[in-house]
Amino acid sequence: MNHNPSVVLTIAGSDCSAGAGIQADLKTFSALGCYGLTAVTCVVAEVPGQVISIQAIEPEIVRDQIAILFETFSIAAVKTGMLFSQSIIHAVADIFDSLPQLPPLIIDPVMIASSGDPLLEPNAVEAYRERLFPLATLITPNLDELYFLASVVKRPTSIDEMRQVGQELLAKLKKSLLLKGGHLDIDTATDLLLLQDGSEHAFSAPFLRDVETHGTGCTYAAAITAQLAKGDSMVDAVANAKKFITNAIGSAHRWNQVSALNIIALL
Repeated sequence: MNHNPSVVLTIAGSDCSAGAGIQADLKTFSALGCYGLTAVTCVVAEVPGQVISIQAIEPEIVRDQIAILFETFSIAAVKTGMLFSQSIIHAVADIFDSLPQLPPLIIDPVMIASSGDPLLEPNAVEAYRERLFPLATLITPNLDELYFLASVVKRPTSIDEMRQVGQELLAKLKKSLLLKGGHLDIDTATDLLLLQDGSEHAFSAPFLRDVETHGTGCTYAAAITAQLAKGDSMVDAVANAKKFITNAIGSAHRWNQVSALNIIALL
């Protein structure tokens, strides 16, 4: 038993179905031997495939959660998920800017739910670009988020197109990117890690059909955060996180109407 686990922080929304958001992050941190902290940004009434309502937390409360955690704990890595609004993004960035040293920061730019429901207010995108992306160690867009952030004319439909758009976004942001290709209509779930030094690393697994993928982006980014906190290099962290998320998808729980990632089985 690890009596001094690495401490990691997720700043994200609460998913009442516990498949995504802070619930998925905490399960992932625990499964990977880390101690998870949370700063809640929103409460979301959702199940896989459907978002009913979103209630944002007051930015001051979000700021206070993060501030007191950094004052109390030695945090080894941070992940941001659903931030929802411009004011919340600014509150998060204000705290980060005030720290003597920011630990590795993984930004999952949560914009659209797998159901197609928006999870980010339109005016919040510029706040991401101006305040948070410059602080990132890694940004993890899915295909829709990549398309949106890169301002290209169409969503990538192949690995080559994903790579090209990713390189364009890398040139703009000057930050390492993990491009998640799980929604490409091909037989492999292939992700591309584009690092600031110009190197590229591909991570592939068989594409598993007929599995509800609600929460995979959250879990993947949380696993990378945990692995970095434990001392992995970026390449090793993504490789280990890719294995973790692939196993979680492959052993998904199934109910009558929905399925969910089986993260706890990996404990």
